[in-house]
Amino acid sequence: AAETDDVLSHARAKRQRKGCDWIIANDVADGEHSAMGGDTNAVTLISASGEETWPRASKTEIARRLAEKIAAALG
Repeated sequence: AAETDDVLSHARAKRQRKGCDWIIANDVADGEHSAMGGDTNAVTLISASGEETWPRASKTEIARRLAEKIAAALG
């Protein structure tokens, strides 16, 4: 959920609206650490059971963490 304001509330609503199990809230607002065009990102994984905020890391590291979460969820 690429958002520029009220990132978490918009992402929560989008997850519900789309019927997703999970959604990644991604703040793409302009700024020093903007995800757009940058090499790093900080995201929040939102699910029905809660939220997990991941610290700023390379986009490759974020993707690796997400792949691990998906693999674990699928058993």
